[in-house]
Amino acid sequence: MADWDAKPFAISCGDPAGVGPEIIGKSWKQRVAAGLKPFFAIGNFADFKNLSGIPVQKIDQPMEAGDAFQQALPVLHIHEAAAAIPGEATLDGAQCSLHALEIASGLARSGDAGAVITAPVSKTQLYKIGFRYPGQTEFVSERCGIARENAVMMLAGPTLRVVPMTTHIALHDVPEHFTESLIVACARAAEKALIRSFGIEKPRIAIAGLNPHAGENGNLGHEEQRVMQPAIAKLREQGMNITDPLPADTMFHEEARSKYDVALCPYHDQALIPLKTLHFFDGVNITLGLPIVRTSPDHGTAFNIAGQDIADPRSMIAAIQMAATAVSNRQTYGH
Repeated sequence: MADWDAKPFAISCGDPAGVGPEIIGKSWKQRVAAGLKPFFAIGNFADFKNLSGIPVQKIDQPMEAGDAFQQALPVLHIHEAAAAIPGEATLDGAQCSLHALEIASGLARSGDAGAVITAPVSKTQLYKIGFRYPGQTEFVSERCGIARENAVMMLAGPTLRVVPMTTHIALHDVPEHFTESLIVACARAAEKALIRSFGIEKPRIAIAGLNPHAGENGNLGHEEQRVMQPAIAKLREQGMNITDPLPADTMFHEEARSKYDVALCPYHDQALIPLKTLHFFDGVNITLGLPIVRTSPDHGTAFNIAGQDIADPRSMIAAIQMAATAVSNRQTYGH
């Protein structure tokens, strides 16, 4: 088994007109206090060299990051262009973010990087240059040879982990996509990740009902009975510790959260509203089901504050820390 824990982490720059370069730089600045292992940024060196109070060093190979890391933020320069103007998204910036994402994924797959952390991108700009994926998660999963439906998004903070079983689709389309096979796939991916990436030997999984009051015995919807219960029965037959569908409005208070290790939620906002309420500044997106470790901050490009030196790096720091935890646990519990 490769010693991934010894490899520096690759951080793709995200959209260079957003806060990506700033929060990467600020994370480096807090590397000692936060206990961060060596990492390097991937992008246009020009977007990093003028960061306030942060020395940067251009590197040619990931292996150079370890020696440079204590003195400066290592930057793998891959895009020759003038520095992006903060807050002004462009097609060139989208090209830079996509190129950085592709290289970061490749370096992790080859073993030259221990993990991938992705800074926020502008999907609007990426779509304009032909990007055909719903987001970075699907792009990374394809580069890893994993089918989209097997790459599951988990959002995690210190007191809550959630998996939205459907993600970026309209609410009225959720019932059509919310199938027994989807529930089974998400639950299996979550259980495996909790064991191998979080070191939880016997995960406890809660599942939220799709409808108010978990359908109220069929009076407020039938998905819980027709779709969810057959999936839950199948998972229990395989030994999984998973609840019956629970009313989502009573799942996320402190006492309820103490009874499970992850909550599976049928749709996007049902999962992300409680996660972001509790962990807006330290929530992390981690992709389950990949042969590599990939995390990202749980926020967007924040074009409106880019270049003002006020972006909060806590979510990026948490993403780097979670990547380190996942890599270490994979060494212990297996890939």
